[in-house]
Amino acid sequence: MKEEILLIGGGGHCKSVIDVIEQEDKYIIAGIIDKIELLGSDVLGYKVIGCDDDLVKLRDKYSNAIVTVGHIKSNSLRVKLFNLLKGLNFNLPKIISPLAYVSNHSKIDEGTIVMHHALVNASSQIGENCIINTKALIEHDCVVENNCHVSTGAIVNGGVVVKENTFFGSNATSKEYIEVNDFIKAGSVVK
Repeated sequence: MKEEILLIGGGGHCKSVIDVIEQEDKYIIAGIIDKIELLGSDVLGYKVIGCDDDLVKLRDKYSNAIVTVGHIKSNSLRVKLFNLLKGLNFNLPKIISPLAYVSNHSKIDEGTIVMHHALVNASSQIGENCIINTKALIEHDCVVENNCHVSTGAIVNGGVVVKENTFFGSNATSKEYIEVNDFIKAGSVVK
């Protein structure tokens, strides 16, 4: 029997996560947690059933949750929500699209999502609470530290270390065996 999962945040990224969870078919989406004024509204047919203040009581009923707030200008809300869920002892599973390729010789930590058609190659390590977005490539021997977003179509070449809290923009490409941090603009070549 499939377990239920709460989605924390009901915006655009949530829609993409819903699609991955439906495709992965491991969890039943119990509902979405968002702003109090959105209670009762729905996102792709799933109801907003509570706000952050309701998580304490919802923990009695649900054990699984994932942060579905995106990371573009800042990841501070993602980090705050992840830490809140950890503090309430929620299980924060990794969610991996069946349309992605993740090497058996790689490691992905809790609360991370690997979106459709992303590639994570051998000996790579992805930290917790990360987004490896649609068609992103994480090459061999990379380390993506906690709370990072590797955006759509980005290429992280072999041996790169993506430092904690980094935003790696869409279609950006890194040189191999370097350290990357902070905010990498879309389309950049990082040397």
